[in-house]
Amino acid sequence: MRWYGLPTLGLGLAIAIVAIMRFSLLEPDPPANPDDVCEIFREHPVWYDYASRSRERWGTPIATQMAFVYYESSFRSHARPPRTRLLGFIPWRRPTSAYGYAQALDPAWAEYLAANGDGLSVVRTNMKYALDFVGWYNHLTRREVGIPLTSPEKLYLAYHEGRTGYQRQSYLAKPEVRSLATRVQNRAFRYDRQLQTCEEEFQCWRFYQFWPFCGDW
Repeated sequence: MRWYGLPTLGLGLAIAIVAIMRFSLLEPDPPANPDDVCEIFREHPVWYDYASRSRERWGTPIATQMAFVYYESSFRSHARPPRTRLLGFIPWRRPTSAYGYAQALDPAWAEYLAANGDGLSVVRTNMKYALDFVGWYNHLTRREVGIPLTSPEKLYLAYHEGRTGYQRQSYLAKPEVRSLATRVQNRAFRYDRQLQTCEEEFQCWRFYQFWPFCGDW
């Protein structure tokens, strides 16, 4: 037992620790009611904190950030575009490198990491960095293209087509993209109306505050 039991026990303990760490890092399931941003934040309160920090840092409204994620990934952390089919039935390449909550492409994500710092925890499957990416991208769009952060439809067109594509008006030949951008804007406005009724609920961070009596005292 001295020679075999303890090493086996140590190996088992190491495996257990790795497994616990692995599963603790998994992102949560998509929200049960994605049509109501208040319910989304009640189910995942930390997502409100992430969206709020992104808004403070980059300026994109919380409702717009969440509408982007809704249509990009349906709140699925490891979302990817479906593979194309070779000969109609053989799984083949994916059409793009989009990945994660915000469906950030590899080149855009590399640019984000270069501008904001890299690290093992900075991944597209983490909502914190996905929302920060959305805010950062829209910040550059406003600075370089002049689209106001209060225009979710135009922001999304630039997000989907890229800023160069937006300036070339590539979306004019893509009615499905224009329709999607309109839906993003409608959802952003709907989320914003919903958030106005519940946002204070997620701002109760001082020890003497409790919902619904939150706010700046």
